[in-house]
Amino acid sequence: MLPPAGFDWLDQMGFVNSAVGRLLLACVLGGLVGLERELARKSAGVRTNLLICLGAAFFTVLSAVIAGDTGNKGQVASNIVQGIGFLGAGLILHNRNRLSGLASAASVWVVASIGMACGAGLYAPATVAAVIVIVAMVLVGFLEKRVNLKPYSVTYEARGADQLLMLQSVLAVVDKHGLRLADVDTSAIGDLQRVVFPLNATNRQHDQLRHQLSVQPGLSQILSFPDPEDD
Repeated sequence: MLPPAGFDWLDQMGFVNSAVGRLLLACVLGGLVGLERELARKSAGVRTNLLICLGAAFFTVLSAVIAGDTGNKGQVASNIVQGIGFLGAGLILHNRNRLSGLASAASVWVVASIGMACGAGLYAPATVAAVIVIVAMVLVGFLEKRVNLKPYSVTYEARGADQLLMLQSVLAVVDKHGLRLADVDTSAIGDLQRVVFPLNATNRQHDQLRHQLSVQPGLSQILSFPDPEDD
């Protein structure tokens, strides 16, 4: 079957090469942002961010192709913003009187914009935006915790032999810091009693809590784990 009249193979190959390059860059940039999320043990990791960035780039490329000579080349791409909003909303959770997942939802939203920039051939702005996102996630998040600007949740596990004494000791320390003890989970493995509870506090407070809990009567061992829902 012969190509239609006026078909230019050179133009077609040039378009394909350009489109492939845009999609590959979108995969790289989306994957890098997702890698940071993956290392932080968040639900939206490498695959999610890579596919979102690739999809946004591909829709942007297709938008111009589908529009043809009509002049409305952004019709398909404009709906990306609305669609990605629904996806980001699914990452936001409301639990224990606090919101979590806001940073992950924001990263998904901005990754889509990076994909759109790649699809439009704006390589430099897309790369700079991806670098800014990674720096903001890593550096700003680190500074927020180190200078005690933002409280974050940590799950504590206290172990001992007397559960009632353990609960009294934990409550005494929590009351001293003006924090609320909620969602306490107790269990036993033989003679070993376990008390698990989350606390939302600043980095300095968490250091003080670990020290004070470790010297309380009835608490033979204190373990702490990052909250997977914390963002």
